[in-house]
Amino acid sequence: MADAHAKHHDYHLVNPSPWPAVGGAAAFILAIGAVSWMHGGHWAVMALGFALVLYVMFMWWRDVIHEAHAGDHTPVVSLHLRYGMIMFIASEVMFFVAWFWAFFDASLFADEAIQASRVAVTEGVWPPKGTAIFDPWHLPLVNTLILLTSGTTVTWAHHALLNNDRQGLKWGLIATVALGALFTAVQAYEYAHAAFAFSRDNGGNIYGSTFFMATGFHGFHVLIGTIFLLVCLFRALKGHFTPKQHFGFEAAAWYWHFVDVVWLFLFACIYVWASSGVAILHE
Repeated sequence: MADAHAKHHDYHLVNPSPWPAVGGAAAFILAIGAVSWMHGGHWAVMALGFALVLYVMFMWWRDVIHEAHAGDHTPVVSLHLRYGMIMFIASEVMFFVAWFWAFFDASLFADEAIQASRVAVTEGVWPPKGTAIFDPWHLPLVNTLILLTSGTTVTWAHHALLNNDRQGLKWGLIATVALGALFTAVQAYEYAHAAFAFSRDNGGNIYGSTFFMATGFHGFHVLIGTIFLLVCLFRALKGHFTPKQHFGFEAAAWYWHFVDVVWLFLFACIYVWASSGVAILHE
């Protein structure tokens, strides 16, 4: 049936699938379990919901890959998949705009932000008086170089694929995944110190809150992007992707470049700009 649809028109009529319903039920179980656990209940229901969500993600994306191999992803379908990925990344951009908005709102109206945090200060300065931030030219710079390098390696892998260089594709992906894991390790080390530097006992304030929300969500996106590229590596090792049909890899590369660009703004604003005239914490 799928072959007939692909043969007679450019669109893909999706076969009946259980995953939307199962995925909705799994998300509901996860939400109920999380709320219950946060109110003193057992974590088992939340763990069950999380496991079901992961299972649905794996099975649903597996079916999409099978559809691509069956010829259902015609040029028109592939174009629409790209439109969907562009819209998803646009929504992610707005997600990070919210955290940058919080950061700049607090910095431009420091008096109101610091008073709202109920921290005893005498001056409305930004970052708040007494705040110690990380030296931007130490680990933050190292992580910046790591991500910029990973952007070049994923581009290397992409160009290798376009030229049907399977070894270049493989090693480019291996290097990118390794650099993504290294970035996460360095940030975890930094966070081990940040938890104490921005604690309430040390005068925790709005700067610490915006620091954790912006850099923490970015770190989560790096982790997701690394997994995304790791799946692409496994697929490449199995012989998937061709120079003309490789949307799965292309979407991962776009996502990774988005993560790179967001980090450049974070580094420039939350580390470099905020370091002007305040105490520097050396990791």
